[in-house]
Amino acid sequence: MSETTSRVSVNVKNVEDLKSRMKSVTAADPDQYHNSFSLERYLRAFKTVDAAFQAILKTNEWRKEYQVQSLTVNNPIIKKYLEGNKARILHHRDVNGRPIIYIPVKNHNVNDRDIEELTKFVVYCLEEACKRCFEEVIDNLCIVFDLKGFRITCMDYQMIKNLIWLSNKHYPERLGVCLVLNAPTVFHTCWPVIRRWLDENTSRKIKFVDDSNSLATYLVPDALPENM
Repeated sequence: MSETTSRVSVNVKNVEDLKSRMKSVTAADPDQYHNSFSLERYLRAFKTVDAAFQAILKTNEWRKEYQVQSLTVNNPIIKKYLEGNKARILHHRDVNGRPIIYIPVKNHNVNDRDIEELTKFVVYCLEEACKRCFEEVIDNLCIVFDLKGFRITCMDYQMIKNLIWLSNKHYPERLGVCLVLNAPTVFHTCWPVIRRWLDENTSRKIKFVDDSNSLATYLVPDALPENM
């Protein structure tokens, strides 16, 4: 997706076909997750009705098994990671109206984390940010990795893999733009490894931002917190 808010259109017949298939899913589970905007995202990501429908079924099963609805601010794991300033959903939006997930990478240490807990916290952040989308206008997110204070112990390849997997399989087409701020020289030795895990569409959404003028292209000046 480009940096604008416009959506890539999907075939109307495919949307109607997918809605028809979803009737049986909705009848069996009235609280199931997907609305018409979600169906269109799955079609854009998985291309065919068959592939999109199968992907939706897998997401529904994953959400139940992973107990996504239990990942709230009252969950002890979520509370711990919020108190540790691992990430925040910001009050501000980006210049295109996207909700912002802000991640101060300096607060992360690969040697002092539980990957299962951290992945649950990432799911919580994705869920909360998605809830703040005005889907009629824009249904994707801005994720900001702030690398100020980055050390090599902050680099967590497994967590990056988990985030990519979640984005591809269960939050398709939710990423609008990913900003990488204040990247030090040492991070540029890590980036080629990460880059190989990304498809071309996702890779185009990664933007390295090194100065305030460039940042203003994406965010209002006072959007980022100063106390994390």
